[in-house]
Amino acid sequence: MSRSGRDPGERLKTAKKRTNSSARWLTRQLNDPYVKKAKADGYRSRAAYKLLELDEKFDLFKGVTRAVDLGIAPGGWSQVLRLKCPRAAVVGIDLLPTDPIEGVTIFQMDFMADEAPAALEEALDGAPDLVLSDMAANTVGHKQTDHLRTMGLVETAADFAIQSLAPGGTFVAKVFAGGTDTELLGILKRNFSSVKHAKPPASRKDSSEWYVIAKGFKGGKPAG
Repeated sequence: MSRSGRDPGERLKTAKKRTNSSARWLTRQLNDPYVKKAKADGYRSRAAYKLLELDEKFDLFKGVTRAVDLGIAPGGWSQVLRLKCPRAAVVGIDLLPTDPIEGVTIFQMDFMADEAPAALEEALDGAPDLVLSDMAANTVGHKQTDHLRTMGLVETAADFAIQSLAPGGTFVAKVFAGGTDTELLGILKRNFSSVKHAKPPASRKDSSEWYVIAKGFKGGKPAG
């Protein structure tokens, strides 16, 4: 039973009062095993399991002493960071408000703002070993436009990672169907020793999201 006393498996009786899309989303949430598991395990979002599954496959957290969480809200990925790297310095940023997380410095500001990268780097007091980005642009319902807007965020996140990562560091970012654009993929391959795409099991099957995992930052002058 849910906290409201409603059986999560039943269809919402109030669905007719909602738009069809919002009713479908809420019903899916109530029946999603990852949502239920997140509540049981104390994670703020089901997205925590995407990061845990990516780590299981790519060993993301080994040797991490400083990490950046781009698009931190509601905080699930930083919760995983604190679990896996309890001694690491962690800083996150999001336009949306995020409840405090012990051991995490959180900025509520636009990552695209000119002053954002410097604020993140200053808070870490050193180069990060890991830059994570679960950012996605607000959708407008036009597939190509939504893809381009999100890829703009990915490109900005990748540029930040290349400018700030310590040698050997890792960059992980959400992309969508089709993976990373050819130009950006080339930039990542020139700056990292390994670049791969993955869709963790926790990503919904009907979702177009994938993740790019770039490991082994080569350091030195960024290769454009």
